[in-house]
Amino acid sequence: MTKITPTEFALFSKYILEISGIALDKGKEYLVETRLHPLLEELGCKSYTDFYQKIQKDIRKDLEKRVIDAISTNETYFFRDKHPFELLQHKILPDLIDKRSQAGRKWNGRLPIRIWSAASSTGQEIYSIAMTMKELGLDLKTYDIKLLGTDISDAAVAQASYGRYNKFEAARGLTPQRLQRFFNRDGEHWRIKDEIRAMASFRKMNLMKPFTGLGKFDIIFCRNVAIYFTPQDRKMLYQKIASSLEPDGYLLIGSTESLSNETALFEPKKYLNSVMSG
Repeated sequence: MTKITPTEFALFSKYILEISGIALDKGKEYLVETRLHPLLEELGCKSYTDFYQKIQKDIRKDLEKRVIDAISTNETYFFRDKHPFELLQHKILPDLIDKRSQAGRKWNGRLPIRIWSAASSTGQEIYSIAMTMKELGLDLKTYDIKLLGTDISDAAVAQASYGRYNKFEAARGLTPQRLQRFFNRDGEHWRIKDEIRAMASFRKMNLMKPFTGLGKFDIIFCRNVAIYFTPQDRKMLYQKIASSLEPDGYLLIGSTESLSNETALFEPKKYLNSVMSG
């Protein structure tokens, strides 16, 4: 495997931060080497300097997209960490529906529910949310459900939109009952059923850029992504999230994350071993 020099690592750290917001501190050289080495081999580059020069010459920015796909963390699985989805099912959605019903908020005769998965990777999180809503008996006839999944990776967004997963991906986090209820066999793969797929939309989005045209959400999942940003970028991210959240909405973050040092815009609450903010 081609080794990256300290000078090259500094160059790529700066470049990756600029295009993705992902901050790579010293000690993460192995991550750059592991993720980008296949691209170097494919392009016949002898060094990371050579690779960087090819990136700069690529007017169409195809290589930039591939670097983002390679470097962004796509570790995910259905019902990851379990507790946030239990929280959604037993606390957040019932409370939200009760509040919206009392306020008489309806859209074309249906109660609106807007949920955003801000780093949805290949779609497992947003589809887990959709399955949770189905299990609660929420349907598109009674509720105006809009689920949005965004990610910085083109490849991740493409797979999420298609909703097709291999045996390993399908087995991670899904019970046999859920697999049979919400998926169809597709050769050696499993594909999400149309009734679930119809609840969600996906788009590419860099969280470091302005949140143009997003609108407001009742619930935002932003789990295990801000930890890769600089402290300054984290504060900026949470400020933008706060402006995209309804005044009585909910933000769910990762179990190892905290907002106490980042922003005072949210009120932290604990329920079922999960952290939510409103």
